[in-house]
Amino acid sequence: MKKRVLVASNRGPVSYEFGADGTLTGRRGGGGLVAGVAEGLAAMTPEAEVSWICAALSDADRAAAHTRAPEEPGAVPVRMLDIPPEIFDRAYNNVANCVLWFVQHLLFDTPNQPRFGREFHRDWAAYRVYNEAFADAMADEAVGTSAGVRVLIQDYHLSLAPRLLRDRLGGQAAEVGIAHFSHTPWAPPDYYRMLPAEVGEAVLDGMLGADHVGFHARRWAAAFLDCCEVILGARVNRSGGDPGPVGRVVHRGKVTEVAVHPLGVDAPALRARARAGDVRAHVTALRRAAGDRKLIVRVDRTELSKNVVRGLTAYRELLATRPEWHGRVVHLAFAYPSREAVPEYRAYTEQVRQIAAEITAEFRTPLWNPLILEVKDDYPRSLAACAVADVLLVNPIRDGMNLVAQEGPVLSERGCALVLSREAGAAATLDGDALLVNPYDVSETAVALHRGLAMPDAERRRRTEALAATAAASPPALWLGAQLASLDP
Repeated sequence: MKKRVLVASNRGPVSYEFGADGTLTGRRGGGGLVAGVAEGLAAMTPEAEVSWICAALSDADRAAAHTRAPEEPGAVPVRMLDIPPEIFDRAYNNVANCVLWFVQHLLFDTPNQPRFGREFHRDWAAYRVYNEAFADAMADEAVGTSAGVRVLIQDYHLSLAPRLLRDRLGGQAAEVGIAHFSHTPWAPPDYYRMLPAEVGEAVLDGMLGADHVGFHARRWAAAFLDCCEVILGARVNRSGGDPGPVGRVVHRGKVTEVAVHPLGVDAPALRARARAGDVRAHVTALRRAAGDRKLIVRVDRTELSKNVVRGLTAYRELLATRPEWHGRVVHLAFAYPSREAVPEYRAYTEQVRQIAAEITAEFRTPLWNPLILEVKDDYPRSLAACAVADVLLVNPIRDGMNLVAQEGPVLSERGCALVLSREAGAAATLDGDALLVNPYDVSETAVALHRGLAMPDAERRRRTEALAATAAASPPALWLGAQLASLDP
C-alpha cells in the first residue's frame, strides 16, 4: 500500500489566472520553497499518494478552490483554501511577513519597531484563524485513512498548525506523523523574546506539536533549541548530528526531534532546463552586452534580508578603489519585486533603483555601462546570468539556506567565484570553496569581489566544481525523503 503524504504551505505548486473567455488556466507556482518541495515530491510520487494543501492567493485561485480546476497530467492534487481576504492579509502580511520574518532575520529597526498594540493582537488572532483553516483541512484529509499518514508542514506561515492538527486528530494522532520545516533562520532567545510572551510561546508550542522539526543549518536548529529551553522552560537534549538529529525537546509530555536537513539542487534537471532555447537566447544576449568584460552577477528578490543595497555599495567601492576594473567589468544585478504590499519593501526597491542610478551616473562612459539593473521576475534570464557569471554575489544579512548560491556553480559554464555571506545557511556547506564575507562590511565585500575577478581561471574552475558537487549532494528528493524517513516508526 502506498504511503499517504500531505504537504501544507502558504503558496502551492500551481497558481491560476483567468483567460480572456473567463476560463481558468494554471501555471507553476513560484518561490524556492515550492520548487524544492515539488521536485522532492516528483521523485517519490510512484511510492506515495501525495496531496498538497495551500492558500488561494488570487481571485482566480479562489475561483479554482470552488471548482474542479484543470490539472496537468501527473500533477500533485492540490486543495486550495479560500481564506477570507482580510484574514489572509492580516495573517500573511501583518504577522508572518512583518513580524515573524523580521524576528527570524533580525531585521527590526528596534528604536522604532516593533510596536505590539491592539492592532497587532487583532492581526495575531487572524494568524491563528489562518492556521486553524489549514489544521482543519489537514485533519479532514487524514482522519479515517487506513494507511499511516505523513504530514509535511512548511515554514513560518504555519507555525501553529502542527499543534492545532494534533489536537484535532485526538486519539488518531499516534497514527499520523507530523513534521514541520523552517526555511528561515531562527533567532537567538534574546532577540526572539522581543515578541509578546504569549506569541513567542505559542509559536514554539505550535511547532512542538510536530514529531520532527527541521532546519537548513545547524545554527538555526541550535537557536530553536535554545528558545525552547529559555522561553518555554522545556527539557532539551542536544546531540551532535549534522545533518540529521541535533537534539530532542520534551514539552507537555511529548518528545519532538529537531534535525538539520540541508537543501541542495537537482543538478541534472537544472542543467537540462538551462539548455532550453529561452535560456540560451538570454546567454547569447548577455554575452553580447558584456563583450570581453568580466561579469559580476546577483540574482535576488528586492527583499530586505537579501542586502542588495550593500551589495551595490560594495560594487561602487570596488570601482572607486580599483580603477583598473574601469571598462573591464559589468555588474548584472537581476532582482524582482518582493512583498509589494509591505511599505518597507516598496521603499527598499526604490532605494535599490536609486543607488544603481548613482553608480551609473558616476562611472559610466560612452563606451562602458558598469551596471545593468533589472527589477523584474524572469526565470530563464536568471538561469542565463548564473551560467555566464565570473563572480556570483550572494550577501544576505541572514538567510535560511539560499539556493542561488548553489544554483550558480551548478550552472556555471566557465567557472565562477562565489562571494557568499557567512550569515547564509548555505555557508555551512559551501564555506571551504566560497569567498565568505561579513554582509555588513562593504569594504570586505569589495575586496572579495576584486579577489573573485582576479582569481586565476584554474582556481575558479576548481572551486566551482567543488561547490557544484556539494550543491548536488543534497537534492530535493533526498532532503524531503530524510524528513519522511524521520516519521517512520
